[in-house]
Amino acid sequence: MKSAAAWLACATPQTVEEFLGDLGDTALMALPWLFEFWALPHQLPPEGAWRSWVIMGGRGAGKTRAGAEWVRAEVEGSRPRDPGRARHVALVGETIDQAREVMVFGESGILACSPPDRRPVWEAGRRRLVWPNGAVAQVFSAHEPESLRGPQFDAAWVDELAKWKRAEEAWDMLQFALRLGAHPRQVVTTTPRNVGVLKAILKNPSTVITHAPTEANRAYLAASFIEEVRARYAGTRLGRQELDGVLVEDAEGALWTTAGLEACRAPRPEHLSRIVVAVDPPVTGHAGSDQCGIVVAGALTEGPPADWRAWVLEDASVSAASPADWARAAISAMERHGADRLVAEVNQGGDLVESVVRQIDPVVPFRAVRASRGKTARAEPVAALYEQGRVHHLRGLNDLEDQMCRMTVQGYQGRGSPDRVDALVWALSDLMVEPAAKWRRPQVRSL
Repeated sequence: MKSAAAWLACATPQTVEEFLGDLGDTALMALPWLFEFWALPHQLPPEGAWRSWVIMGGRGAGKTRAGAEWVRAEVEGSRPRDPGRARHVALVGETIDQAREVMVFGESGILACSPPDRRPVWEAGRRRLVWPNGAVAQVFSAHEPESLRGPQFDAAWVDELAKWKRAEEAWDMLQFALRLGAHPRQVVTTTPRNVGVLKAILKNPSTVITHAPTEANRAYLAASFIEEVRARYAGTRLGRQELDGVLVEDAEGALWTTAGLEACRAPRPEHLSRIVVAVDPPVTGHAGSDQCGIVVAGALTEGPPADWRAWVLEDASVSAASPADWARAAISAMERHGADRLVAEVNQGGDLVESVVRQIDPVVPFRAVRASRGKTARAEPVAALYEQGRVHHLRGLNDLEDQMCRMTVQGYQGRGSPDRVDALVWALSDLMVEPAAKWRRPQVRSL
């Protein structure tokens, strides 16, 4: 879906000339200030009787411009002195300075977006904007939640909520203050973060959401910036958060965290002692089954176990409609990486699992493993390897890492089965945990 401006930019010179020729002088003068014409889809407010509109996007995705233009649309009337829907607006940033420099005076702030005849006046002493029609927008700092106790508003713009230090307190105080008019509303512009207040807002039935990655706004960003950040952060959890604008969640008490996984990012070494492909087959083999977890990992196991290191090379998991599908995917992963062994859990399928694999490759090196403990108990020794800094991740493991950050000491907190995590645990157990236990086990000499 494109904006009208994007359509015009792609049109033929003749179409552009005809379009502009049909506009009168007044319309031509107004065109630069008509945000509905220039806006990207995620920058326009959704329809419906919502209370909170959350615009989640990557860096530079146009969130600030969307927030400023929404405030304009709320306070401005048909003519400069006509009343709009809102007259009392709260502008809440992390600090007063940030709110003033970004939301008010920024390149995409309210003053820059306003046409000359409707531009509000900044009253520095009172920290507020005043429009020709009498509407007022007051600037507040999220560091001072109590400053929102007392005032009342019919609209609010909240910027970068996810990085506020006192986010929950400030948000609560704003909700009590948003009580004027028939239908008070607020817009939240933020790059997502795994914070409770944002997750609670997103779950609220009165919240609507629009979303866009950084590249949605690439026409207004330096090409070198796009190339640099993509080269550095693409395929990482930090990149998903900061560039794709995706809320990357960690469950409370998780065995793995986003910060920990980002810290273990490392390129593949030239040599690995062993490589295995581990499979966690679904219980059933039809379209409604859980996914089949397939993870490829390798290890350098030279010297004592304390010196061993492992690399997670690929998440090759598939949505398997039949056992043959996941078996073929696992064998293909072995061929791509030159793996030494296929490791598969057989609790559910028993001998059938190996039988299915050997129908695809009769001579594949195969090891069957059985789970005698719960998923969390099996995962904890592997999580300990990560804490010791002995496991590294390549990029592009997003779905696997999402599951890892939902695996807690109380169990898996996500939907369905943690099939990818199970496969990861089997792979690293085969490469690192079990060989280390054998290495340390004292040898008993026979008489």
